[in-house]
Amino acid sequence: MKEILHLIIQQFLAITWIEWFGTITGALCVYLAAKENILNWPVAILSVVTYIYIFYHAKLYGDTILQFYFLGTSFYGWYYWSYGKSDSLKSERPVSTLVVKDWFILSAILVVFSILIGVLLDNYTDTDVPYVDSFCTVTSFIAQYLMTRKKLENWLIWIFVDIIYIPLYIHKNLLATSVLYFIFLFIALQGYIDWKKTLKKQHIHE
Repeated sequence: MKEILHLIIQQFLAITWIEWFGTITGALCVYLAAKENILNWPVAILSVVTYIYIFYHAKLYGDTILQFYFLGTSFYGWYYWSYGKSDSLKSERPVSTLVVKDWFILSAILVVFSILIGVLLDNYTDTDVPYVDSFCTVTSFIAQYLMTRKKLENWLIWIFVDIIYIPLYIHKNLLATSVLYFIFLFIALQGYIDWKKTLKKQHIHE
């Protein structure tokens, strides 16, 4: 037991300052997103740029590409959420939900691109987790897009993929990042609860 505890402590002490920075800004941006605070987007940009470096060196190439996508959607989300005039930092864009047709389309995109990117990573990179990396990458693509459009279900998809990311990052010795995604689980759950309340209030005022 002492040896295991010592190993965990050593792993935490080995965490670089850049991973800590990415972890802290990553947690902050997701918390702000759950609160519909528009500042989540500039904070997200800081975290994303940091993780481009981290994931590339960890040979998580799918996640590296994903960060470039996050960078673009962060600027888009910042613009989209800025709609309306408000005295606070809370976005005035309404929360909405997916319909059955949307789920079929998103499921098809997930399956096709997970396989396609997985094959490419398996054959053209030195990653040891091509298909897990691919699946998580495509799932995150979808969740991030839904967040920029303020779709309630983005939080459910984030919860699902965060559960997969935690052991993946432990496998890649990114301990601080795995802890971050554990925190993300609870923030995403709270985000879903808060956005659902917002959605109900919108319906009351319609």
